[in-house]
Amino acid sequence: MGISRAQQIADNLIHQIASGQLPPGTRLPSIRVAAEGHGVSKNTVTDAYDRLAATGYIHPRRGSGFYVQSSSPTPSISRSEHVIEAVDVVSLLREQLNQHYEVRAGDGRLPAAWMESSEISRYLKRTSNSSDYADDFEYGRPQGLEVLREDVARALNDRAISTSPDQVLMTFGANHALDLIVRHFVQAGDAVLVETPGYYPMFGKLKLQKARVVGVNRQVDGPDLEMLEEKIREHRPKLFFVQPMAHNPTGTSMSLQKMHKLLTLAEKYDLVIIEDDPFADILPKATPHLASLDALNRVIYVGTFSKTLSASLRCGYIAATPALISSLTDIKMLTVVSSSGITERLVHEMIIRGRYRRHLKRLRDRVANASVDAVSALQNIGLQGVDSPTGGYYLWCPLPEGTNSMDLTVQAARQGIFLAPSRLFELSNRVGAEAIRVNIAHANNHKFLNFMKHSLRLC
Repeated sequence: MGISRAQQIADNLIHQIASGQLPPGTRLPSIRVAAEGHGVSKNTVTDAYDRLAATGYIHPRRGSGFYVQSSSPTPSISRSEHVIEAVDVVSLLREQLNQHYEVRAGDGRLPAAWMESSEISRYLKRTSNSSDYADDFEYGRPQGLEVLREDVARALNDRAISTSPDQVLMTFGANHALDLIVRHFVQAGDAVLVETPGYYPMFGKLKLQKARVVGVNRQVDGPDLEMLEEKIREHRPKLFFVQPMAHNPTGTSMSLQKMHKLLTLAEKYDLVIIEDDPFADILPKATPHLASLDALNRVIYVGTFSKTLSASLRCGYIAATPALISSLTDIKMLTVVSSSGITERLVHEMIIRGRYRRHLKRLRDRVANASVDAVSALQNIGLQGVDSPTGGYYLWCPLPEGTNSMDLTVQAARQGIFLAPSRLFELSNRVGAEAIRVNIAHANNHKFLNFMKHSLRLC
């Protein structure tokens, strides 16, 4: 397959940028002018510029055009991996994935070339811009597709989280990332801190590991830091799992002041913080992050594409120190061998062609509009105390005094309405009034609103 005209234009501009002919800050010709100059359509130039923006060479300025950003986008740190005899489980897996040996008599699968005429190969050739199809039939590198790790590193650097591709581990979504972290750090009987209300699957993961799960109340501006310090002194935990921005389930975001105080406590008590940030790609660029303030020292950062692309497209990542990424990669190999190279290539193609960036813009607009409509709809039927979410998909809807959220959920189920009661998001101790988590995409549903209005005798 030949190189597309858009890629040719992009490659030519990359050469000019790398050679210094187009220094940082240079404004590129408008899409119309560039199209006329190259004798191509405006769509072709748009595609070329999108590819350069996705790889960090240029950046768009609203209403002004495209400008050269860098002559050397974030590189991968080149390290010679120590190749040892394949005599233990981890090294055997590592060799099968990384393929350092020329003769592969001990391999566990057929050569990729035997699979290249399959139906999936034909599909990939229709949908992919890459000619390197053989990789799609291998397990893939255990750390994940390198070009996608480079994409992730660029995105994190844009969030002021200084990261190289070697500090990124690709996973099957954020849940898999959290599972790897739990396996690495937590042993039976260890105390681990979580937010309550909080992400209930996290509670389950920790209980499966037989950890002592300790709750810290989540407030409007983040966790209760006085309670946090009290729990640290009492239980001496190893970890604190927190979702600072667009919190699930409350939709709230942590204040910058609390972020600083939290990191001070982490340093004081030797606490590792896991920052779960599933909505980062649709939040404003200036959104603060614990990982940027901490420089990935005590903070382990977890992100995902599953929340913004598709729940069935399981693709996430961990960003941390190189040493920790190495250890987590070994655990990943032992548990799932490798993540999906095909899925990771699909995500990379969407990023590099600019499709992901355009999708995010549409998604941000839909989320913002739905958030306003959701709050308005709930307030119009008489529910009080419903605050707008801060960029995510959920809002926390307090119920009238005396309402049992579990009973309400059972009543709703009888009418074919699915609710998410507050008790599922909390540990055993009650932290506040009964509530339900409401997805902004479904809050305006007529049947749901009628049920809430009549069941709670509102208005």
